Amino acid sequence: MPSDTFAAVGPIDISTIVTPQAVVEALITVRDGVITGEGPTAHGRIHFSRVLDSTDTSWCERLLTVVAVDNHPVSREEAEALFEINDAATERSDDGRFDDLFAKAIVHHAASASGLPVPPRSIALSPATAIESWAPTRAVGVNIEVLEWIATQMRGKRRSNRHLMALVASLIGAATLPLMHLPNLLDLGM
Repeated sequence: MPSDTFAAVGPIDISTIVTPQAVVEALITVRDGVITGEGPTAHGRIHFSRVLDSTDTSWCERLLTVVAVDNHPVSREEAEALFEINDAATERSDDGRFDDLFAKAIVHHAASASGLPVPPRSIALSPATAIESWAPTRAVGVNIEVLEWIATQMRGKRRSNRHLMALVASLIGAATLPLMHLPNLLDLGM
């Protein structure tokens, strides 16, 4: 992780991020840099359009775990911004780091929006923390509307996140959902 000094003088001033909405705005800056290969997060380095690299992932990680929002659950808006970044990147050169962060952030949102306890972001989203150590493992208590929202976000996408799909599938658990919900949830973009 870069030092606080770098964060304050870099393309996004991390020290000014004090709300989840500010995280969303900064994530949109990262998304725009991924799309165009230009902008503040791509400045000073070679960055091709539609490529998500380790620096982009590092920005997402730092933004989502800034101290001011560490004890807030990942918001729907932040999750939507991550889906947009995921969709914008047609190529990856980050050794799977974004996929891990993405899956953890989406499940963090789903669990918290369902009223389930979640650890602070710095723990839940850390590459050193296994998602299975804190994520719900069955649908009991998980809000069906949140699962439907995730399924809608994933449906028909070019790139799917297998880890997230497996977690959502395990949360759905066909035996725990009313039969009327199954057609909407089974197409998870596979």
